[in-house]
Amino acid sequence: MEASCLELALEGERLCKAGDFKAGTAFFEAAVQVGTEDLKTLSAIYSQLGNAYFYLKEYSKALLYHKHDLTLARTIGDRIGEAKASGNLGNTLKILGQFDEAVVCCQRHLDISQEQGDKVGEARALYNIGNVYHAKGKHLSWNTAQDPGYLSQEVKDTLQKASEYYERNLSLVKELGDRAAQGRAYGNLGNTQYLLGNFSEAIAFHKERLAIAKEFGDKAAERRAYSNLGNAHIFLGRFDISAEYYKKTLQLSRQLKDQAVEAQACYSLGNTCTLLQDYEKAIEYHLRHLVIAQELGDRVGEGRACWSLGNAYVSLGSHEQALHFARKHLEISQEIGDRSGELTAQVNVAQLRAALGLGPGEEDVGAAHPYSAYEAQGEFLGL
Repeated sequence: MEASCLELALEGERLCKAGDFKAGTAFFEAAVQVGTEDLKTLSAIYSQLGNAYFYLKEYSKALLYHKHDLTLARTIGDRIGEAKASGNLGNTLKILGQFDEAVVCCQRHLDISQEQGDKVGEARALYNIGNVYHAKGKHLSWNTAQDPGYLSQEVKDTLQKASEYYERNLSLVKELGDRAAQGRAYGNLGNTQYLLGNFSEAIAFHKERLAIAKEFGDKAAERRAYSNLGNAHIFLGRFDISAEYYKKTLQLSRQLKDQAVEAQACYSLGNTCTLLQDYEKAIEYHLRHLVIAQELGDRVGEGRACWSLGNAYVSLGSHEQALHFARKHLEISQEIGDRSGELTAQVNVAQLRAALGLGPGEEDVGAAHPYSAYEAQGEFLGL
């Protein structure tokens, strides 16, 4: 009977390691049904069930099994197990937006790890607490929807706490010689300082993150670092440097064959070229963004691209082309229920029609757009 429970659990573990969490949970659930008197084994099964459901985004089930694991770990006096279960609970509560409860669980993970002299567990707990405060700070700032740096005192205090825990984590993982963990800490410190409006500090951290990503050949992390460096330089008014970083982001997104990221890079480059008053280049990038958005069926992205193209053509004095894209922006805004976008587009269409001297009901030449063939082909930009 016991061997059967263990066999089922081992198969569940094998499937989860292979990335098949759905099948893995079925085996773990079966192992729980069969049962075992070995509470240490049962605790491990609960822990892995919680983790598997977490990856499946079934957070209420993840929470349930991590609670079972915590109860069992306490019952058998397994302090390290109690620490791990507390950490897992904290991460799950963070995802559910229960930030204060998450901090309590992660703090317990930290306290027990320190008590047991478990440096790796301590580092993980510090990182997790930083993540909870970072998520809470972002959540609170969404209610104000302001630019980085323009934050309420509560948001600033919360993000400052995140930064302090990431600093402590960084110090410990340096001591442990864990370069990969150092890279993650630098990236999160960069993101936190960016939100606080400390752009020079953010740049310093993201450069460290970039160096470690290159060390490991981690192209995805390298791409994120370039993007974050581009964003931070925008707020320092260094648009030329931003453009160079965004170009590297674009190149890596193509290497990674990540179209959504490629679209975002084209959008960022288009906006940066507009800030540099290179409107023709901005149009090239926004057209590429439009093509990808159409391929991905991303109507929000398509609308954003049309709005940007309309603005760029206005800057060039090409009102006919601008009207074509303003009309497209209006059409998409109405379709997706974007009331703010719809009102903006209506104003733009009216102003452009007036600029072209078109009366009510009069057809405009912008209805047949000269770039339509270019859009359909989706040609790559020459960088």
